[in-house]
Amino acid sequence: MSIINYISMIAMPAIILIIITYSLIEKNKVYDNFLEGAKEGVSIVYNIFPTLVGLFVAVGALRASGILDVIINFISPVIEGFNIPKEIMPLAILRPISGSASMAVATDIMNSYGVDSKIGQIASVIMGSTETTLYTIAVYTSCVKIKKTRGILMAALIGDIVGMLVSVIICNIL
Repeated sequence: MSIINYISMIAMPAIILIIITYSLIEKNKVYDNFLEGAKEGVSIVYNIFPTLVGLFVAVGALRASGILDVIINFISPVIEGFNIPKEIMPLAILRPISGSASMAVATDIMNSYGVDSKIGQIASVIMGSTETTLYTIAVYTSCVKIKKTRGILMAALIGDIVGMLVSVIICNIL
């Protein structure tokens, strides 16, 4: 175990040293390239910031309004037919929208039902097998200025639904 700790301690300094050494051998201006990359990074953050603010406001409004409970009560007959616990539905709804909101919901599920409960296990598998789809699409498409995201969104949401359903099935089998 000590060799892993040693490797993890020297990893970043070694990578930095390798980059600087390679740049010097190739006669690149290391610091100028670094500054150019930093400027590009700040420009990307500036371009995606409005999208992120919009997503965070929408998630906050969704959680505070109580609409999640209305949606869950509306679809509960369908999910009970598929043996999906009603308690994980807030996580299933919020996971494609926000990583931080879904992490808060998953933590609440773990605190309420326990990490070893079937509901806790399903929540854990959902967190590991799905993505914050809307956030990821918003960041990547706004960064490269793609406006037509309908196909991307549909495919990604289908992937999330499949991931959630398979999570429930696997946890019910095991």
